[in-house]
Amino acid sequence: MSKWPGKYIIGLTGNIATGKSVIRRMLEHLGAYTIDADALGHRVIARGAPGYQPVIDLFGKWILNKDGEIDRTKVAGLVFRDPQALNQLEDIVHPFVLQAADFLVKRATQRVVVIEAIKLLESELKTNCDSIWVSFAPEEVQVERLMRKRGLTRDQALERIHAQSAQSEKVASANVVIRNVGSYDDLWKQVTEAWKQVSPTTDTLPVIRKEPVGDIKVQRGRPRDSQAIAELITRLSKGQRRMDSNDVMGAFGDRAYMLLHANEKLVGLAGWQVENLVTRTTDLYIDSGVDIAKALEALVNEVERASHDLQSEASLIFAQPSQASDEASWKKLGYEKRTPKSLGVQAWQDAAVESQPPDSVLFFKQLRQDRVLRPI
Repeated sequence: MSKWPGKYIIGLTGNIATGKSVIRRMLEHLGAYTIDADALGHRVIARGAPGYQPVIDLFGKWILNKDGEIDRTKVAGLVFRDPQALNQLEDIVHPFVLQAADFLVKRATQRVVVIEAIKLLESELKTNCDSIWVSFAPEEVQVERLMRKRGLTRDQALERIHAQSAQSEKVASANVVIRNVGSYDDLWKQVTEAWKQVSPTTDTLPVIRKEPVGDIKVQRGRPRDSQAIAELITRLSKGQRRMDSNDVMGAFGDRAYMLLHANEKLVGLAGWQVENLVTRTTDLYIDSGVDIAKALEALVNEVERASHDLQSEASLIFAQPSQASDEASWKKLGYEKRTPKSLGVQAWQDAAVESQPPDSVLFFKQLRQDRVLRPI
């Protein structure tokens, strides 16, 4: 039984390359608040954060990069083959992650909260979950995904897979098993069916209909809108990004869409996600036939409103150069043109570097002051 009254906690776990993060994102689309415990672990050891100095004291300054940040690749290489070192690292990191998760769950307005963690079953988080969900994929599927998405050799992929406990152990502890072996559409159907046991809402989050700005209104995109989204991106990118409905269905495992309508016609969109408490808007398309300033205001306001529900601390918008030229409109919305290095907070810098598309312009806005795991 969850220790958080009024909340229903889903613990989500699964081995590498089985799609647990995609499942978490789908549950977010359905209305859950979701927490990536492993990403919180990265925040714990950022410079100035609570775990930074203890990890340096444990392993030495050689783990620092030229900017004074802990190089997670160096640490991973060390603990990957040394179970004792891994246990020592977890003894530092896990208590802070539990504190942060507790804070986020209590602050969440959503009834259903999903906590994704690779070591969920080995931690005390397990005892605080009402239901355990496990993602499963056959080993050959895991190998193919690791080779395709991370550029690993087959031997490297197998080494990563075999370093983890057997999937059968996690499956045996599960209340729900999501078998990620087919298409995104098949995965979405499995997640939706399992969600029905948790919540009466079986569609994606309700359509947002704010007071229109003139004849402009915004609604949240749903998987059923995939074809329309694909056609709009293909058209407004002038064919530089050719997408079909399957591409968009795959993208729904990574981001959400706000759709802009004028006179009942789809004329723009924002593709965005909140990851590690940072909003990243990487797709921003607006038809040249509409008032750009009004359209930008409508889309950005709705992304921010949804981001607030997901407890985002900062908003990063990656605009196309043609969209970035009207600095007055961005200033009116509270955004500044920035570079990743200038963002100050390591989690925000990392998000910018990870997410920034080529040739885009970064605009930044801080959304809340009460940050999780802020420097001490």
